Amino acid sequence: MFEVAISAGPAMLAGVNTTSEHDRDLAAKLRSLSSEPAAFKTEPPKPHARRRAIPGAMLVLAATASLAAVLFNGPETLRRIETALAGFSGSDLAISADGMEEGGAIAVEGVRTPTEDGVKSTTAPTQEITGSGYVVAPVITTVFSKYEGRIVAVGVEAGDSVVAGQVLVRLDDAGAQFALRGAEIAGRAAALALDARNIDLVQARSSLARAERLAGRDAMSAQALEEAKTAVDKAENAALQARQDAEKAELDIDKAREQVDALTVRAPISGTVTRLDAHIGDTVLSREDSVREDESLLVIADTASLVIDADVAEANIALMRPGLSGEAVLDGFPGKPFAVEVSKIAPVISREKGTVTLRLSLTSPPPGMRPAMAARIRLVVGEGAGVGASAVGAHHPPPSFEAPAFGRRTSG
Repeated sequence: MFEVAISAGPAMLAGVNTTSEHDRDLAAKLRSLSSEPAAFKTEPPKPHARRRAIPGAMLVLAATASLAAVLFNGPETLRRIETALAGFSGSDLAISADGMEEGGAIAVEGVRTPTEDGVKSTTAPTQEITGSGYVVAPVITTVFSKYEGRIVAVGVEAGDSVVAGQVLVRLDDAGAQFALRGAEIAGRAAALALDARNIDLVQARSSLARAERLAGRDAMSAQALEEAKTAVDKAENAALQARQDAEKAELDIDKAREQVDALTVRAPISGTVTRLDAHIGDTVLSREDSVREDESLLVIADTASLVIDADVAEANIALMRPGLSGEAVLDGFPGKPFAVEVSKIAPVISREKGTVTLRLSLTSPPPGMRPAMAARIRLVVGEGAGVGASAVGAHHPPPSFEAPAFGRRTSG
């Protein structure tokens, strides 16, 4: 604040040389400016009047102060005042009417231009974590032939939707058919043998009963009675053995029939045929002998519950947690982003790539999405992490999707 005090009391004016006409006029002007404070009949200014400056009054006051300084202190003081005024040329000057002191002092102060008081919204910075991955079917079944056989019919094509239990491929194996017929014949023979043993057992028990009646009347010896009992025991054992043979024959029939039924390959799950390697006329090996993936018949994927497995930089592992939301976009549908949510985090880190794999559940993905489609994801950590799925998809993918596959950006 710059203040200039002009004290023009009578005692000071007495020392001024007023011999010339010019000096007398100047002294008269100074006496008019140095009247006592009581002579002013002004009301106290309003609080906001301090900032209302009149340019003309400031110029007069500055000229008067310069003249008084020249008269009392010489030209050096005038140069100092001019330098000070030049330094405050960019500021607003105001005259404080209520700041007059005793002895007629007028206070002049420099006032800064007020600035507008605004409220700045401070938002915590948000971090965008980007990554890339592929659409994955969590349930995939590779179908093999349980037994060896020759393909005689293929009921599906790649891309067809199937339901559990639907016939996919039919095979033919003459050996399996013959085995079933032989088992059925053996089963019938075992059943006949069981019937014969049961008849023998009935006869043996009848003979024992007659021998016991005769022995009660002393008409049969004890030895004959003992032999009748032994015959019953042998008949019971023979009947039990025949029953076991019949059960084994039934098992052989079931096994032969299961092998024949397995020549008709059915869908183990519902889904979409993603790969078909079965062709009519080909001979396939049994499941025990098929150790390579290309020896399978076909592959079925459950496309009703697709997910995205995406890799993000290992440096972001501290920010990752299940339930973290974001959005994804497929390279095949660049204009259709959709909401995703972290469901699982891989328990290990890829040493080669320095990344961690996230499994993301999908909300309203675009129709036509297929497994193995390339996808890019963006997860928001911070203030923007609460954006719901309803807000995703209403705009085109943000520029963050044009960034490299792995990275983290901070925006505030």
